Amino acid sequence: MESLGSRIKQLRLRAKLNKAALARKVGVSDVTISYWESGAIKQIGHERLVALAEALDCSLATLLEGDTAPQLLTLTHTGPLPWEQVQATTITVPHYLSLNIDWKAPCVMATPGPDTDFAPVAANDLLLLGPTHVFHKAGHYLIQRDERFVLEHFTKAPADTAIHAVLLAHWRSV
Repeated sequence: MESLGSRIKQLRLRAKLNKAALARKVGVSDVTISYWESGAIKQIGHERLVALAEALDCSLATLLEGDTAPQLLTLTHTGPLPWEQVQATTITVPHYLSLNIDWKAPCVMATPGPDTDFAPVAANDLLLLGPTHVFHKAGHYLIQRDERFVLEHFTKAPADTAIHAVLLAHWRSV
């Protein structure tokens, strides 16, 4: 399995950027780029991952999963849920991602479908969803209200509301 560091280097070379040029685009030092590529720094914050993908002119899914990244699933208000879609491929959370919740089970990357409103998520944002029926801790959960799936923030376990997934990470489109 290819590491994130080797993927960053491969994508940097494909984009014909040296470390200093990539560092300027991302807003870090060229030493930081070297540490990322070598694997000396294993966790990269969400904002830096989004900036890296933009600077390398690739999708966040390609940066995180490589060229063989699974097809991006869509989240819509009426089923099927992303992990129930025919083309669904679950992933194991890469160790270098910092998540809202400590998560070890398979999860899916998805984006809101056209003509949907999943506030605080916007069109073209990338979501990492953990299918679950259990409240874990305060955060955004995918639930069903009036025959529609919605994202709602809960500080404690909801009463009489079925949980379908927890929002593990959210990357805003730029």
